[in-house]
This record gives sequence, structure tokens and C-alpha cells, in this order.
Amino acid sequence: MERPRITAFDWVPPFAEGQVRDLRVRWALEEVGQPYDVTYLSQGSQKHPEHRQRQPFGQVPTYEEGDLVLFESGAIVLHIAQRHGTLLPQEPGARARAIEWMFAALNTVEPPIMDHAIATLFEADQPWSRPRLPSVEARIHERLGELSRRLGNRTWLEDDVFTAGDLLMVSVVRILEDDGYLDRYDNLRAYVARGTDRPAFQRALADQLAGFTGAPPPEIAEWLAAREGAAA
Repeated sequence: MERPRITAFDWVPPFAEGQVRDLRVRWALEEVGQPYDVTYLSQGSQKHPEHRQRQPFGQVPTYEEGDLVLFESGAIVLHIAQRHGTLLPQEPGARARAIEWMFAALNTVEPPIMDHAIATLFEADQPWSRPRLPSVEARIHERLGELSRRLGNRTWLEDDVFTAGDLLMVSVVRILEDDGYLDRYDNLRAYVARGTDRPAFQRALADQLAGFTGAPPPEIAEWLAAREGAAA
């Protein structure tokens, strides 16, 4: 089997380290035992025509395996799970439910979390950001409460079997683990800890962090400096 290649950034702001979505793909590859190569992009180069041939929206990650080129982390994780015959159960019903949880993580749980990031990080200086926060926080807790009730005291979403659905759900929920949102949901905090304690996750995280060797472009450095000054 040809060794796949993914794309990742060589630098991100400190608050994004360990959160860029190539981590989800790295984790899946580590879980199935598939070595891979990485093409590192400097900030801004993801918008260049060469990369847009791989990713029309100018984002990371992408995945290349022979003639196959994929973008979107969820689609890539699904491909890896199907390609290697792991991370998805063999029984058709259980397999369908695991895929269902993949979609739930990305389409139902993650959107309000991203709204929070926009309001508190990327558009924090805009006049509409602070007034939006209460409704954004309410939607986050609504989703976390629903997920907590469904998970109950299970080890994983489908009982004792870790699937690609758990991989993506843990990847999404862990975005909030340092912000206090999980304090109300002991089972979700434990669920995230079980996922991030997996050796495959730890290897994936270490590899992503080791790849941040670049420097921010001047305009981003200025934005970061202004943001830090406003917070002081």
C-alpha cells in the first residue's frame, strides 16, 4: 500500500496548537497503524492555486494516496476507517451507527463550539461578539447535555467499542476541555480523557506539535500583538 501524504500548517497561533483538524486524520492513521508523510504549509500558502487544487476552500488537511486526493477531515477519517477495516464495526447496523456519530460530531455538536471560537477569538473585537455569547453558550450546553444523557455510563458511544464516531466526537468535545464547559458533565470529561489517553492520540498530538516550526506572517504577528495588548 502506498504511503499516504497529508497537509498541515508549520505554524498556528498558540491557542490553535493541538486543535488543527489534521490532528483528527493523524489520530485515525495512528489507530490503524498506517505510516504517513506530511507536507507542511506556511500560513497563507494554503490559499495559493497549487493547494487549492487539493483543497478548493484553501484549508487543511488534505489526504493523498496514489491518484486519490481528499479534503475535509471527516471524509478522510471515514476513508481511512473503511480502507483499513478498523474504526468501524463489521456488523452493518453497528457500522451505520458509528458513521451516524461521525456526522453528529461534525454537524450537530461542533457548530456551536465554532461559533464560540468566532465570538471569543476571531471576532472578539467586534461589537456584536459579546452580546452573542449568552446564546452561543446556551446552545453549547444544550448539545453537551444531550450528548451526556445519551452517553450515560457507557465507555464509548457504542458501548465498549471505540469507533471513528468516538474519534471525531472526542476531537470536537475536547476543544472545550480547558474552558470549564465540561465541569457540569462528569461523564463527558471522563469520555474525553479516555479518548485522549489512547496511545494513538498521544502519538498524533506529539507529531502535530512537533511540526510547528515556522513563524507567523507579519500581518498575523501584528494581529496577535494587538490582541495580546487588548487583553493586558
